[in-house]
Amino acid sequence: MKEKNIHFIGIGGISMSGLAEILKRDGCNVSGSDDVETEITKRLQTLGIKVSIPNAAKNITPEIELAVYTAAVKPDNPEFVAAQQMGIPLIERAPFIGKLIQGYDPICVAGSHGKTTTTSMVAEVALAANLDPTIQIGGHMNNGGTNYRVGESKCFILEACEYSNSFHHWQPKIGIILNIDADHLDFFGNMKNLIASFAKFASNIRPDGVLVIREGIPGFEEVVKNTTCKIVTFGLTKNADYYAANIDYHRGKPSFDVFAKSGKVTHIDLHLPGEYNMLNALACFAAVSMLDINPQVIADALSSAKGAKRRFEHKGEFNGIKIVDDYAHHPTEITACLKAARQTQGDGKIVCIFQPHTYTRTKNHLDDFAKAFSDADQTIIIPIYAAREPNDPTISSEILTERVKNNGDNAIYLENFAKASNYVKKNLNKGDMLLTMGAGDVFKIGDKLLCNC
Repeated sequence: MKEKNIHFIGIGGISMSGLAEILKRDGCNVSGSDDVETEITKRLQTLGIKVSIPNAAKNITPEIELAVYTAAVKPDNPEFVAAQQMGIPLIERAPFIGKLIQGYDPICVAGSHGKTTTTSMVAEVALAANLDPTIQIGGHMNNGGTNYRVGESKCFILEACEYSNSFHHWQPKIGIILNIDADHLDFFGNMKNLIASFAKFASNIRPDGVLVIREGIPGFEEVVKNTTCKIVTFGLTKNADYYAANIDYHRGKPSFDVFAKSGKVTHIDLHLPGEYNMLNALACFAAVSMLDINPQVIADALSSAKGAKRRFEHKGEFNGIKIVDDYAHHPTEITACLKAARQTQGDGKIVCIFQPHTYTRTKNHLDDFAKAFSDADQTIIIPIYAAREPNDPTISSEILTERVKNNGDNAIYLENFAKASNYVKKNLNKGDMLLTMGAGDVFKIGDKLLCNC
């Protein structure tokens, strides 16, 4: 990049912080700001990045050559306004990444569910194969603890988010579409628009590149029809180019053979639980096979892959109670995660503390949420994590709780973290599993139990 003095408005986000660290490693003078101090902003400061708390016009100085901002930054943000007034170029995060990855051979992982885990898998395989990749993930890898890596090769592995059509700014060498499910309808409005967005992502893949896509997903024909690249499918039937067979589960963790059209390729004993992670692993296998990596190297890396934090993450034990945390916040994800938890837990009791994420998602998928908790013995629903949205009095966690109960499942509403924590202390026993679930800060309940604070 020609710009060397770069400022990040909202530097404390997972993606923004990773980009800031990559540019710092590349020799840029990096600064940034955020609303609150976090462990992420503290880490950035230890690396020599100037982080200002909170956002303020004074943080924009004349030597800044480019200001990068997130989609959450509004036009009245004081730093956004100051940069405009000073004539400093502004660029949103997604097109900035598109600019950053020019000159690389990007592997972009897209899909409604499983992006972070699959990106972590691809990264672990690339590292095992000594490809020296640059990595940017929307979460922290369990194998390494960070969300970024700076490599020296042309291999750049990154998570591709569909929200706000962010991934339209990129031109992957390899593009992965794991699945397409009704989500982010506050932006897309309907499935037709969502499928069209994925189709645009697929059409942006370089002509000499590859689209790796699950067979038979909603909108498959629409997604692939305008691609000019090679198409490789994965799935659970012999119709796919790469598929799983001879599947067995050991305490919820799948063991399976990988087949291609030519026959059996290898065997994988996955460390991560659930059918959904087996599909993530198949997508990864199909993608990295395009890099001519030895199949056994791929299989060994996937068999030892630890995934990402907040993805069925075992946090520890509290009085013999297993504490597990997961980012699941969509009905499809919740159902898959609880199914994996049931396979892992066997006959032991599972108590799920669920924090709904955004009013829009809770309202749009209320009927599906009501049916998603059947594999939990008890569901505790806490207040909605609003994220980017204003309060909507027409939907609430109390309404969701009643719908879950009407579906015949055991559910209660508790008003805050303290009451949820006290419930766990009084009602769970040794050998039970506590599963904290949601895209907000529900994980703090488990963390406080583990530190006994």
